[in-house]
Amino acid sequence: MSKRSVFSRRLLTCLASPKFSLNILCLVVTVFVLLQIWSFHTTLQPILLPTSLFKYLKQQQQQEHEHVSHETKTANVMEKLRESVTFLPLKDLRFSNKPLEGHTWFMSSLYDNQTKGEVQYQEFPSKSSKERLLCLKGVDDHDGSWNYYALAWPQALPVNASLKEGLTFVSYNHYDYGNMWHGLSAIVPFIAWSLRNQCEKPQRWVLYHWGELRFKMGNWLNEIITATYGQTPEFLRFTDENKPVCFEKAIVMRHNEGGMSRERRMEVFDLIRCKARNYCNIKLSETSKPRIGMTLLMRTGPRSFKNESAVINVFKKECKRVEGCELKVSYSNNLTFCEQVELMRMTDVLVSPHGAQLTNLVLMDRESSVMEFLPKGWLKLAGVGQHVYQWGANWSGMRHEGSWHDPVGEICQFPDTDRRCMSVYKNGRIGYNETYFGFWARSVLGKVLIRKKKDVVERNHVHGSLNGCGC
Repeated sequence: MSKRSVFSRRLLTCLASPKFSLNILCLVVTVFVLLQIWSFHTTLQPILLPTSLFKYLKQQQQQEHEHVSHETKTANVMEKLRESVTFLPLKDLRFSNKPLEGHTWFMSSLYDNQTKGEVQYQEFPSKSSKERLLCLKGVDDHDGSWNYYALAWPQALPVNASLKEGLTFVSYNHYDYGNMWHGLSAIVPFIAWSLRNQCEKPQRWVLYHWGELRFKMGNWLNEIITATYGQTPEFLRFTDENKPVCFEKAIVMRHNEGGMSRERRMEVFDLIRCKARNYCNIKLSETSKPRIGMTLLMRTGPRSFKNESAVINVFKKECKRVEGCELKVSYSNNLTFCEQVELMRMTDVLVSPHGAQLTNLVLMDRESSVMEFLPKGWLKLAGVGQHVYQWGANWSGMRHEGSWHDPVGEICQFPDTDRRCMSVYKNGRIGYNETYFGFWARSVLGKVLIRKKKDVVERNHVHGSLNGCGC
């Protein structure tokens, strides 16, 4: 047997020995335990980083903690501001005895911006509002004390509030948006503001009367706004009394034309006149000889003439005496808006009873004449309201040639100076005085003829050209 065979046999015998296997197992277990102890020991040792890297990581961790803390504090402050927004009644009943004076009873805690000769208005956001937005709430159209207003920062709008983007016009009118004159008085200051602010247009209107919501204007006024701004007005409706509406930008007017100089008012009416003629595509007509347009703008019902044919004959007779005079008889309730604009474009002398239809006078060329008629009792009892068309003529550059007050009319059971008689006289009808009307018409037509001879065409180019609108 060779030595190699003997060695192999002894090796196999050794490996097969139980004592050897046990020794090998003990060795493996010992090595495994040592390795586990070494691994655990190394995990407990700090990672040795460069000093600059260690400082940088520590600084980043600190800044992240501070940022989260700052955001939390800011959110808490915003939430407190949101909850602290206080809504006040739009109509403050403490000032019900002087609703139009000073800050008025509408949004009474706020004051207007005013420069001499310009409109009185409020702007939100602005420096005076500390950059806060205007928010409105309430749906009441019968009691303005149940509608509310508040100011809020853009980042902390009231709970449940929605935000309306763009420009919003908020109008307070103590009178009526359906009446042509009262409604026009309410929109004039907004147009004046636009003229001073790059002709900015509103995206919507919010209308209030005594703090009560209104959702429309008369058709004539709608057309005026559409013509002036080139877009149909949108009147905002509030649908939920518990959901405030805030405005990205809002302009509030509550004094109508109050504070405006005559020059500013004339600028506005020039723009309205020009825009209305553009809107209705009314061309200028030139003539080599003076043409005088006399228009009898009649009413039906209250404050109409009792004997229309007699009145018409008086003015027809006087118009025939003047070369180039043309008489038209019209009823405003039978005319479309553009027909009224065109009629006024052709009118140099407007003859009409006191009433809303006289608001059309602002659509005539400057220096045109107005003759006004009122029923019995108005002179003594109607107060300043009977003068609104005198003011309107003056503000729009017209000539108010006077008013005739009928001395004969309805009979009141009280003395003529008793205020209770106004309810009898207010809607009275108007008679006529042929002699006085004839003399008055001749006088006015004579003055108009002299003006016409001085200027046949140039006046229209200055104050009514289709391309000369201010915006």
